[in-house]
Amino acid sequence: MKVLLVEDDPFHMGYLEEQVASALPEADEILLAHDGAEGEDLARRASVGAIVMDLQMKSRNGIEAARTIWSERPQTRILFWSNYADEAYLRGITRIVPEDCAYGYVLKTVSNERLHLALRSVLVQGQITIDREMHRIQKRKTEAGSALTDSEYAVLIDLALGLPDKEIARRHSMSLRTVQNRLLSLYDKLEVDGEEEPGLDGGVNKRVRALTRALLTRTLNVEALESAERARLEEIAASRGTV
Repeated sequence: MKVLLVEDDPFHMGYLEEQVASALPEADEILLAHDGAEGEDLARRASVGAIVMDLQMKSRNGIEAARTIWSERPQTRILFWSNYADEAYLRGITRIVPEDCAYGYVLKTVSNERLHLALRSVLVQGQITIDREMHRIQKRKTEAGSALTDSEYAVLIDLALGLPDKEIARRHSMSLRTVQNRLLSLYDKLEVDGEEEPGLDGGVNKRVRALTRALLTRTLNVEALESAERARLEEIAASRGTV
């Protein structure tokens, strides 16, 4: 069994290599990649079917690397591990994971025992495993009625890209009224205060405030915005026939 580790921090890479060797005695070859691009290349050349992937890397993040790997080998099992319990990361993963593919999300702060369980569950047994802290976050938001639907999240991403309502409607085959309703729901769930404040000529700019709240609550993160920006630029280039 080949296992590929993709991690750009030497300390975390050393720790992870030790834990994989301990948890997966069937792993007769452990390959190391130090950024997402190298991970894509190694996964392709070595035909690796089991990967542990860091999410936040300076050169090509884990979600982008996973998207490429899954597009080429959709049955690849990937366990993502991260320092952050970000809703944006989990949404990014669930948007790209192939149907019936095993994957997992675990925090780097978990105990060795829980990491071993996640490694075996995803990479050997082919199960879907999500860290408990992520479940707690999702449960709290659902119970509070503040969890964004996929449609609302898509509108939030386009809002962050600076797109006007008409363009958002076009991209998602929505009516203008539907987009405006999604925005109102976003403002409510993100607790955007639209009242006038002392010293302001008008009310708060709700679009900007919604983006700020989304970043502060980790509903969005920098990696999600970078991926969305690249996808948007690719879309523009394709429409102009330059790719």
